[in-house]
Amino acid sequence: MPAQKTVKNLKIPGVKPPEKVCNDPNCPWHGRARVRGVILEGTVVKARAKRTVVVRHEYLYYDPKYKRYERRSKKIHAHLPDCIEVKPGDLVVVGETRPISKTVKFVVLGVKKSS
Repeated sequence: MPAQKTVKNLKIPGVKPPEKVCNDPNCPWHGRARVRGVILEGTVVKARAKRTVVVRHEYLYYDPKYKRYERRSKKIHAHLPDCIEVKPGDLVVVGETRPISKTVKFVVLGVKKSS
């Protein structure tokens, strides 16, 4: 009988480990991926590619010339482990990791709010 896979403690407030277990080596919970750097929140825009989602991160930028804030957004490609289920419209937490591919440098840590 195979041993049960252990879940790592990422020590990120507000993010709970997933219920499912996966064999993905790039999973921060069950694999070898380390989360370092920034941790962002965003809305899933696309979830068409295999194990990859596009997350829209919205933030405020201060424009010193006009002394006002303006809304800006950025699309981030993030790796989606097999143990986390998301669909477009979900609010997710992503964390920075080592480059997984040319454009993917973030990994989905959990879902904050389902649509």
